[in-house]
Amino acid sequence: MTAYMIFTRESTQDQTALDAYRAKVRDTFDGYTYKLLAAYGTQQVLEGEPAEATVVLEFPSLAVARAWYDSDAYQEVAQHRLKGSRHRVVLVEGL
Repeated sequence: MTAYMIFTRESTQDQTALDAYRAKVRDTFDGYTYKLLAAYGTQQVLEGEPAEATVVLEFPSLAVARAWYDSDAYQEVAQHRLKGSRHRVVLVEGL
C-alpha cells in the first residue's frame, strides 16, 4: 500500500548545514522507488502554526519508505538536516 513521508521544517538553525543536506539528499534515493509530490511550494496555513517549508514524498509501501529513511546513506546526510533545522517527519500509510 502506498505510503507518504511528510517533512515539515519548523525552524532553521544553520543554513549552511541545510544547504549541505539539500546538495546531498538526492543521491540517497538511488535504488529506491519514490515520487516527489511537493517541495518548498507556496503554503496556505488553514490551521495551526506556519511551517517554513514542507516536502511530501510518495513511496510504494511503508517498508520501502522506512528502508530509505533508515538507510546508512540517508542517515549520514540527515545529520546535516538535524544540525540545520527543527523538522517534523511523519510517515503515513495511504488508502
